This record gives sequence, C-alpha cells and structure tokens, in this order.
Amino acid sequence: MAYLPQVKIPATYMRGGTSKGVFFRLQDLPEPCQLPGEARDQLFMRVIGSPDPYSAHIDGMGGATSSTSKCVILSKSARPEHDVDYLYGQVSIDKAFVDWSGNCGNLSTAAGAFAIHAGLIDPSRIPESGTCVVRIWQANIHKTIIAHVPISNGQVQETGDFELDGVTFPAAEIVLEFLDPSDDGEEGGSMFPTGNLVDDLDVPGVGAFKATLIAAGIPTIFVNAEDIGYQGTELREDINADPAQLARFEQIRVAGALRMGLIKSAEEALTRQHTPKVAFVSPPKSYRASSGKTVEAGEVDLLVRALSMGKLHHAMMGTCAVAIGAAAAVPGTLVNLAAGGGERQAVRFGHPSGTLRVGAEAGLVDGGWVVTKAIMSRSARILMEGWVRVPA
Repeated sequence: MAYLPQVKIPATYMRGGTSKGVFFRLQDLPEPCQLPGEARDQLFMRVIGSPDPYSAHIDGMGGATSSTSKCVILSKSARPEHDVDYLYGQVSIDKAFVDWSGNCGNLSTAAGAFAIHAGLIDPSRIPESGTCVVRIWQANIHKTIIAHVPISNGQVQETGDFELDGVTFPAAEIVLEFLDPSDDGEEGGSMFPTGNLVDDLDVPGVGAFKATLIAAGIPTIFVNAEDIGYQGTELREDINADPAQLARFEQIRVAGALRMGLIKSAEEALTRQHTPKVAFVSPPKSYRASSGKTVEAGEVDLLVRALSMGKLHHAMMGTCAVAIGAAAAVPGTLVNLAAGGGERQAVRFGHPSGTLRVGAEAGLVDGGWVVTKAIMSRSARILMEGWVRVPA
C-alpha cells in the first residue's frame, strides 16, 4: 500500500506570556486551509496532536494543557489603522474540534512580536532601537490590541530582565493595550450581559450563589471562593485531581453561559469550551505559590483562580486578566469587593504561580459601565522556527 509523504508548512513555535503555540502566516498555509472550515480545523488538530485519548500530545506540537494547545494565524490587515489580523484557535485536547470563540491574551503578546519577525510590518515603522507599536486586529472578537514591542538593532528584542510569574526565565517586556474590551465583539452585548453587577446564579444540581457575569477581554463568570467551598489560595493539584470538582465547575460554566446568552442550550457548551471562563475570587491571604515562593497578603489586592478548558490554569489567562481588571474597576462587582471596594484603576492579584498587575480605565456612559482600555505587561520569544510537518 502506498502512503503519501508528510506536508511541510512554514511555522514558528512561540511562547507568549504563560502560553505557547504554533504560529503561521496565512499565506503559508495550504490553500484549502487559508479559509475557515473543516480543512483548517483538521490541520490544526493534527499539528497539535489532537484528539488524543491519552492526553499527552506525543504525536504533535501540543503540550496537553489549555496553555499549550494553541494555533495562531497572522496576515497583513486591510483595516485602516491596523497592521495585522490575528486569529486564534484553541485546540481541544481530547475532542475533535477547534474553538474559535475567544482570544488568547497571552499569545496576543507573541502576535505583536511575530508580526515583526514574519515581515508583516512595514520596515519604515520599525526603529533601529526603541519600541515598535504594532496595531493588531483581533479577528476572533473584533477588537483592537496595541503591542509595544522592544526593538534592538532593528530586530525584536527577546531577552531582558522582565520577570513574569508563571514563566521560569526573564525576558524583554512587551506592554499590551486592549482597547474597548467592554464587550466580547462576537455577541455585541454590553459589559454586563444581564444588566447586573452581581447576579444570583442558580446552578442545577450545585446550588445558588452570587456571581458577576462580565464580557470584557473574555466572557467570565466570577464567584466568591468561600461560596463554593474554597479559600482562593488553591493550586492546580488541589482542584485538577478531583473529577467531581471539575464537573461542578463545568456546571457553573454552563449555567453562566446560558445566563449570559452565549449559548441557547446546555449541549452547546460542549462545542464552546474556550468561553466563558470560570474564576473564583477572595480577599488577600498569604499562600505559597507553585514556584515555592510565598505571596504575602500585603503584596496583593485580591486572589483569583481561573479555569481554562476544564482545568485550573497554572497562572492566569491574559484575557481573563483583562476581565479581572475591568471588573475590579467597577464598584460593586464581586472582584471589586474582594479587592476592598471603591474606585480602582489597577489591581495586583495573586494567582497560582504568583502575582500580576493589570490596569483598566472604566466609566459610566449612558447609564452603563464601559472600559475604554486595559493594560498589562507580558513577554514573548521564539522557541523554534522552520517547518511543521503533518501527514497528508
């Protein structure tokens, strides 16, 4: 029996923030994969190594976690005042689908750097030394992201002394601005889809408790840690090793998604694993992070733990950090109250790997809350570049 050879596709493997993924230029993809659809989804699943019943991704580029099962496509943008279009696919680990319903805030950092590396930015806009401002159109959620990428000798500066909890080694700092993140774009709704800063969320089989349902950065369901039996200091192994608790979080996610209008039936949640996120918050407490260092209560404004693709995240998703900053800036949300209440333009929160600071500018417009900008710092670097090979 004759077998077809593998297909070679130019690709770059990059870390962005606390995530990593396989990056492609749209023009380098096989022609059938240059358009959305089954061919593209099948390609990305094979690149990552999904679906994998062993949850190991041995036969692919994925790392068998939500943070490492990602693919990105960049292309020059035809939109005024934008340089590149950035499209993100979250590849399911054990199921045969790619979720296009949201953005990855961490890989947004790498998107800015990759745009320069890949020759998608006008050379006249790249200084010999200084900062290159990359104007990104996030095609999943129809939002603008501005990446301030450091440049040294005409190239992206990747090494530096900026430390990011959740990433082992220091690198160069990239500042991200998420413009007008007050709704998720795709749904076209307000920052608080239910119209309330706090809702009574009834979860069948689990119970009823307070929740802040927000669409900023990424749709997120915030609940109080104590209401669901947690301290807010938990690490991954405290939750991910308990299938019953993970199932309970999924029930909360489904109930919140229905309440936010993101899905019409519980069954739809199976094909929308990436959004919404579920996070639980608590006032500051001292705890030992996964790195072994102690985070003191006085170092942070609040604690946040968030789940991604059904598991507690090892640090914090970038888009969820935007949601945290936005919710903290609005007096009366559960996030704001956990941080002590009042008006805030920035918060530093504790997550399983350490701490992160995020800023947000919020205000009332026509009786509704909006966030005009959220800002945070991450880092990114190329891990490998060349070709990725997939069986024809």
